[in-house]
Amino acid sequence: MNPLNSILGTIISGFVLAVIIVVVLGVSGFNLWSATVWLHVLAGITWIGLLYYFNFVQVPAVGKALAEADSGGPGPAAINKYVAPRALMWFRWGAVATWLTGASALESLGKNMYNIEGSGLVAAFTLQAPMTTIGIGAWLGTIMLFNVWVLIWPNQKKILGIVDASADQIASAKKVALMASRTNTLLSIPMLMCMIGHGHGPVSYT
Repeated sequence: MNPLNSILGTIISGFVLAVIIVVVLGVSGFNLWSATVWLHVLAGITWIGLLYYFNFVQVPAVGKALAEADSGGPGPAAINKYVAPRALMWFRWGAVATWLTGASALESLGKNMYNIEGSGLVAAFTLQAPMTTIGIGAWLGTIMLFNVWVLIWPNQKKILGIVDASADQIASAKKVALMASRTNTLLSIPMLMCMIGHGHGPVSYT
C-alpha cells in the first residue's frame, strides 16, 4: 500500500522520516525547544500558506468566476461549496495550533536560551529584552489570530451560507472578511521578520 495515496498516510510518513533522521543523527541536536519550534513552523506554514492562498488565489478566482457567470461560466459555486469550507477549517485551526505552539516556544526560549527569570511568554508579550523583537512578532500573530476567529470566520459563515444571512448582511460580511484577511496578509510580513529577527535580524543583543 502506497502511503502517498492518502494525505494522512503522507503526513504520517513525513513524521516517521523525521524520527528516523533524529535516530540516525543522534538526539543531541534535538531538544524540547527545537521540537516545539518545529511544530510551530509546521502549524504556521499551514496557517499562513492558506492565508496567502485565499488572498492570492481564491479571492481573485471567485471574483473572475462571478464576472463570467452571466456569460456561461461555471460561477463560484464549486469553490464556495467544496473548497472554501475545508480550507477555512484548516485555516482557523492552523491559526490556533500556531499560536499555542508559539506560546510554548516563547516559554522555552526565555528559560532555556535567554535564562529569563519567570515566564518567557510574559517576557515576550511585555517586550522585555532580549525578547523584544520576537515579542512584537507574538503580538502581531495574536492580532492575526483574533482576526481569524472574530472577524473572518463568523463572516465567512454568512458568505458560504453556513448560517442564515440577508443579502445586505452577506455584502457587509464580504467586506469585513476581505479587509480582515488583507490586514492579516499585511501583518504576516513584519510578523515573520520579527519571528526570525530575534536571532539574526533587526535587533541583536550581546
